[in-house]
Amino acid sequence: MLAFLYITLRFIHFATLMLATGSAWFSAVLAPADLQPVIVRRFKRIQRLCLTLCAGSALLMFAVQGGMMGNGFADTLRPDIWLAVAQTQFGSVWLWQMLLALITLVMVMVQPRCQGRLFALLLAQLMLQAMVGHAAMHDGLPGLLQRLNHALHLICATAWFGGLLPVIFCTRQAGGHRREAAITTLMRFSRATHLAVALVFLTGIINALLIQGVALPWQSDYGRLLLCKCALVLLMLVIAVVNRYVLVPRFRTHGRQAQTHFIRMTQAEVILGTLVLALVSLFATLEPF
Repeated sequence: MLAFLYITLRFIHFATLMLATGSAWFSAVLAPADLQPVIVRRFKRIQRLCLTLCAGSALLMFAVQGGMMGNGFADTLRPDIWLAVAQTQFGSVWLWQMLLALITLVMVMVQPRCQGRLFALLLAQLMLQAMVGHAAMHDGLPGLLQRLNHALHLICATAWFGGLLPVIFCTRQAGGHRREAAITTLMRFSRATHLAVALVFLTGIINALLIQGVALPWQSDYGRLLLCKCALVLLMLVIAVVNRYVLVPRFRTHGRQAQTHFIRMTQAEVILGTLVLALVSLFATLEPF
């Protein structure tokens, strides 16, 4: 029961962190000045909800980890167990994760327009994720390189998946009086995610080699779920390619119909990305061998 709860909390934490980071990236970096406040207003409630869930899941994951280390659910509520968790590698990193999650939540409540600062805090939380779990299984220089590689993998995956909801919003804006600003934002996203997607695949391959070595992935539950994740990511890539190179050129000739198909395909990408996160939340708790 605790293991299932931990996997669920991990999924919630990653999903909300990525979605909040994606909207902050659009409003702070990608959007022209005249579109930035529009994106902030549109995603203000979503950011608040995501960061509330992100902070809550971070706190609960720490407590549930105590129960998994101890003797069950009762130990999730014991301060002495929390102190014991804090002495572990996970706990020492997760204390910072919880602190940053709470600071980020307060900032988005008090100063929702400070998207640049918010984006920096969210990136710091993503980078901390590379300090725990399988990404932290090596020591010394190999361990440092593995952590850096995993942090880059998370940031690039967030740029792709976390940016999909703002992409849908900007596509809808492209049909109105904010057309030029919306198209500029979408083109900036397209250029950035070409690099991000390439790095997702490269860093993912490196991650797999560092964690499993040169092994047949289907020989373990971890490997089989990893293959399922790869298949879903490939489907996302196919959709992204069709969107960019088939549907976008048709915007001028087919207008609203092409935009509608683009939005539906992007929504399918969001669903696939959510399934990827669910799989990652599951197999990240399994032994890789």
